[in-house]
Amino acid sequence: MSTPFHKVAIIGLGLLGGSIGLAIGEYLPGVATTGYDRNRATRRRAAERGLVQTVADSAEEAVAGADLVILCVPPGAMGEAAMDCAPGLSAEAIISDVGSSKVAVAKALAEALPNHTVIPAHPVAGTENSGPDAGFASLFQGRWCIITPAQDEDAAKVARLSALWEGIGARVEIMDPAHHDRVLAVTSHLPHLIAYTIVGTARDLEEVTESEVIKYSAGGFRDFTRIAASDPTMWRDVFLSNRTAVLEMLQRFTEDLTELQKAIRKGDGETLFDHFTRTRAIRRSIVEMGQDTAQANFGRD
Repeated sequence: MSTPFHKVAIIGLGLLGGSIGLAIGEYLPGVATTGYDRNRATRRRAAERGLVQTVADSAEEAVAGADLVILCVPPGAMGEAAMDCAPGLSAEAIISDVGSSKVAVAKALAEALPNHTVIPAHPVAGTENSGPDAGFASLFQGRWCIITPAQDEDAAKVARLSALWEGIGARVEIMDPAHHDRVLAVTSHLPHLIAYTIVGTARDLEEVTESEVIKYSAGGFRDFTRIAASDPTMWRDVFLSNRTAVLEMLQRFTEDLTELQKAIRKGDGETLFDHFTRTRAIRRSIVEMGQDTAQANFGRD
């Protein structure tokens, strides 16, 4: 296929940045890649793994000559990372990112780079692992990448960014940034907050030892621990940068949880059964859309 960009610079070489570099190398071999990470050990490991073709010693060096720059850093670090890149950016370069919140990130990038084209994006893909050893080329295959351009953005530039993501296997959706933040608050941010809370509660119970929690982890709790093992820096920044939508959805969740609490207290089995039946249908829809597998044990060996 034709290449939408000649050179892509990736700032941040952890799970997502490393996976983008590997995916471009495998599926879009005509696109040159450079990368930079503030952590020297990460840069060294990225070079060893070949996450990008060239690992630079500075952000300015990495973005020189790039027609697309993708910032793969925590949401709270976006503005600073963009300013680090600024001296080396070409006037025509498109700046994008992979952040899980979009309104705050778009604002930070626009303020840091007022004279450049900024088109935020969010690949809805990842694992609980982080760092330069976590990346793999097939991470985005069949997953959604949500692009959230400004209303007056050049459609041709949005199409080029969409083509890059489609070229490495993702399915692209164009979405208003505020709507994105509300949707992801439900589908990603709130589940992570609940997981962190449940695992923390289990850890803090005085009458249950840590060894018992680990030894007797049933499927439900075990899967919460997988989510709760996600990068703490990134998720701290996600909750703070998307606080309005997260707090709104947390309030809705709290109200629904209170209703279930009342049903359990009253012995109202009909309410519980109806609720569980509706939620079961959501699971089936996710499987039908190919976002998960219907295999037993989530397809684990």
